[in-house]
Amino acid sequence: MDQSNDSLLGRVLDGRYRVGARVARGGMAVVHQATDLRLDREVAVKVMHEGLADDPEFVNRFEREARSAAKLAHHNVVSVFDQGDDHGTLFLVMEYVPGSTLRDLLREEAPLSPSRALSLLEPVLGALGAAHGAGMIHRDVKPENVLLGKNGEVKVADFGLARAVNAETQHTATGGVLIGTVSYLSPELVVDGKADARADVYAAGVLLFEMLTGRKPHQADNPIQVAYKHVHEDIPPPSRFVPGIPAYVDALVARATARDQSLRPADARVLLHQVRRVKHALDHGVTDDPELTADLMPRRSSETEPTGELPSEIIDPSEWGAAERLHDTTGHQVDQLHAGMMAHEQAGQAARPSQRPVAAPVPPGGGREHTQVVAAGPPPRRLRRGPIVLVALLLLAILVAIGAWWLGIGRYTVTPGVIDLSQTAAQAKVEKAGLRFTVVGREFSETSARGTVIHTDPDAGSRIIKHGTVKAIISKGPERYDVPKVAGMTLDGAQAAIQDSHLEFGQAVEKFNEKVPKGTVIGSDPAAGTPQPPDTAVDVIVSKGPKPIKIPDFTGKSAKAAEKKLTDLGFKVDSTETFSDTVPAGRVITQTPKSGKGFKDDTITLSVSKGRETALVPDVTRMSVADATRVLEQDGFRVRAENSTIYIGLDRVVRVDPAPGSRVPLGSLVVIKLV
Repeated sequence: MDQSNDSLLGRVLDGRYRVGARVARGGMAVVHQATDLRLDREVAVKVMHEGLADDPEFVNRFEREARSAAKLAHHNVVSVFDQGDDHGTLFLVMEYVPGSTLRDLLREEAPLSPSRALSLLEPVLGALGAAHGAGMIHRDVKPENVLLGKNGEVKVADFGLARAVNAETQHTATGGVLIGTVSYLSPELVVDGKADARADVYAAGVLLFEMLTGRKPHQADNPIQVAYKHVHEDIPPPSRFVPGIPAYVDALVARATARDQSLRPADARVLLHQVRRVKHALDHGVTDDPELTADLMPRRSSETEPTGELPSEIIDPSEWGAAERLHDTTGHQVDQLHAGMMAHEQAGQAARPSQRPVAAPVPPGGGREHTQVVAAGPPPRRLRRGPIVLVALLLLAILVAIGAWWLGIGRYTVTPGVIDLSQTAAQAKVEKAGLRFTVVGREFSETSARGTVIHTDPDAGSRIIKHGTVKAIISKGPERYDVPKVAGMTLDGAQAAIQDSHLEFGQAVEKFNEKVPKGTVIGSDPAAGTPQPPDTAVDVIVSKGPKPIKIPDFTGKSAKAAEKKLTDLGFKVDSTETFSDTVPAGRVITQTPKSGKGFKDDTITLSVSKGRETALVPDVTRMSVADATRVLEQDGFRVRAENSTIYIGLDRVVRVDPAPGSRVPLGSLVVIKLV
């Protein structure tokens, strides 16, 4: 996958737009969430892939499209704010719409009820109608470009790819580039690359079909065959896949997706009017309205009636050659598609015999308007052959009847139903009916088991020439892709790995982690190795590094309580005890650090008070007052001498208070009594 835009994270484009996380990726560009630093608002920045800026034609077209899109103001259109070129990086700044896309909704809830499908289609047609009224066409209407906001709003995105319809830009294909997604391309876009508002109408009709049925109308092994089906096959009625859909809803889909563009509504505004008529009928519980159905069903005008000429033989897309490629991504190459189809049509016309009558010469002088028959040779003789002629006519009528029966229904049989049968059982049933069985492709299926039949051509119950071939599509089972292992990657690396695995990046969920460095991916949700349907959103869990912990101050408080609380918070505690004359024993004298924030396993140092230091009062009785004073002061006591009640002048110590042997705090006063 192209990693050219991974370095954009954190970059400021044009000195104004700070690029954030990637939210989408396409064939031509990558979309990032960004911040408009000047206006302090969230925006979406669409950055073109590297190399496109080297093409002057593309740059001119890009700038022209941006200006056109910026003029389109409608509440259902994603607004275009700005466009620029930051040192070769082309970008488009658009309105940021948080939420999901119609593709996400279809993946989770399809098929939708007709009423809900039309409710979602109405704002889409409102946006397209505004564009058509302004002379613009979208050309890439698809579920991915229909954004569903969290507040219920519906907006159409990517009008930045549309061009104003004028004499210079009538073709959507320029230099071999076809704008549009193959599943939603109108037949005229495939055949000659010309687009008008009716191409958007066709795509909107396909969108409605997909909402009603949960599947795309034309499915094949490769995009070129899908494009071929758009040209040669009508979109089937949705009720074929979801019974119970009213006939007038089928007619609405048929009208919007008519292969003959002259039979479609002229633009999205006309289709919107028809949608509202149908929705009105649905809202009033009408299950069948023949008049509405007949009014909506596309009808051929006299100019579009078949001419009676035999159609050219249909060419198998597999015979167009490996060089003809159509990619289901906006902006990719279509090599020789138009040339291949046109060459085939010309070859078919050349192979057909001329049907034009040869005019007989008009005789000279003849002014009559009727042809005069002149008999040549002698007149025939009259014969009595009436009975013979009658018998011959009867035989001829019988032969004609037998021939008509044979050409009409006699040479046909009915295709047996083999849907959901195993390939072996289906082949046996088809061959038992006198037909041949061949597998023409294999497709993923959410409803049919692996190895069973999904679809046959002709369909079950359809007429088929006896000994003809029934072509079958076999199920490959549900399409599933394992979630890749992204632990240890950067966020951009994880996004790329998920998208390479046919899945979609959901959102980055940041979590604190004590072991994984900040900015590194911890894991994913769903977990790595879990099989998921294509385009499933995978969230990436990114480390925010260790969680910071606020440090409480326990100075002067209980040391035991401080140590327990700090340990519970995840800190390590280093305590030392020391004497203190001011702090009671068992309380914290000092704490380092005593405020701020730390992380788990950081060490907090506590100095805990042992209280005041104590000592034993020595026995100084019978000592002289001078000696006793010296001993007591050396041991850290204060001394005061007093005469006893019987003082005779000997200046000898007769009593000590506190008593000798008592343990008292250093610095305490010791009173000695003299005799």
